[in-house]
Amino acid sequence: MERIDLEEYGDRLRRDPHAVYAELRERGPVHRVRPPGADEDYTSWLVVGFEEARAALADPRLSKDGSKVDVRFLDEDLIGPNMLTVDPPQHTRLRGLVARAFTMRRVERLRPRVQQITDDLLDEMLPAGRADLIGSLAYPLPITVICELLGVPEIDRDEFRKLSSESVAPTDSESETAAIVGLAAYLTELIEDKRRSGPSDDLLGDLIRTTAEDGDRLSAEELRGMAFLLLVAGHETTVNLIANGVLALLTHPDQLAALRADMGLLDGAIEEMLRYDGPVQTATFRHATEPLEIGGVRIERGEHVMVGLSAAQRDGDRYAAPDRFDIRRDPRGHIAFGHGIHFCLGAPLARLEGGTAIGSLLRRAPALALDAHPDDWLPGLLMRGPRTLAVRW
Repeated sequence: MERIDLEEYGDRLRRDPHAVYAELRERGPVHRVRPPGADEDYTSWLVVGFEEARAALADPRLSKDGSKVDVRFLDEDLIGPNMLTVDPPQHTRLRGLVARAFTMRRVERLRPRVQQITDDLLDEMLPAGRADLIGSLAYPLPITVICELLGVPEIDRDEFRKLSSESVAPTDSESETAAIVGLAAYLTELIEDKRRSGPSDDLLGDLIRTTAEDGDRLSAEELRGMAFLLLVAGHETTVNLIANGVLALLTHPDQLAALRADMGLLDGAIEEMLRYDGPVQTATFRHATEPLEIGGVRIERGEHVMVGLSAAQRDGDRYAAPDRFDIRRDPRGHIAFGHGIHFCLGAPLARLEGGTAIGSLLRRAPALALDAHPDDWLPGLLMRGPRTLAVRW
């Protein structure tokens, strides 16, 4: 199969990936590609069809552990293993230990605090009449929540934002390496501080103390890996959920009007936002541990597979009029949070924060409108979102 060089799409892939993915779906559900920024001879597979993507996400022959096919990534070496980089039985063990501390009950207890943080941010933002929504609300809300949940000192949060953003949407390989090195050092020190300071009621403290029935506990490397995953995934995705969701509403005035007229539609609107322009564009790499077929295409052992979440969720074979943003649509079964054993553990928290932020914003800013269309989008294929979102009211 001919290899498609995604680099050749240029800035179009960053600004409007959905149009590019529509062209690819017309040619088939699976493609050999060179991702943007990859070495000239590098090849991966990109899955763009919905049924094929859903099946790939749950296929045990597609491993998240690169070491099984002699592949190592910098973050795994420096940060440590986490639930996105291992397979069962190690994944089952890690998820079980984390799930003991990160429960639905714990998330639900956060609801009043999430509302309070949102209200405080809006109190500060609204008198100005215009703002960058990401800097004023979409970023500070989830980073405050996840830092309080984990027990990260407030003084560290600005620097952490820079490191986190570079690690998931790097501008170049040198910046990515520096960010991961910096995060590894930061998290190591944070965990040691937690150990020295004794018992605390935050999630990281619980993870340090959590013990399974058989006495199993997280190692130092596993703690660092899980702290990395929870901190980075725990806010980067929600930033983009809020930003992309508000942008979708402001560019579809009929849907915005419908939601304003009936805020009971909010939960369904959040699900449609996740389907229409979700925060994660492409799932992290999977590696074929044996030959297999996806969408009639043969994948050889050792080859890398990217599952295009954004691409799959605009598949017309799964959703009627997939490019239409429709808050009354039933988008159940979307894969914005993944599928299978790696389904996002933080999905309930993301939904809580997204619904609280967008609902509160609409209630308190009845004249909300775009001040300028975003023209600077996150690089790479992992995350999907604008760097800034100028709004007025």
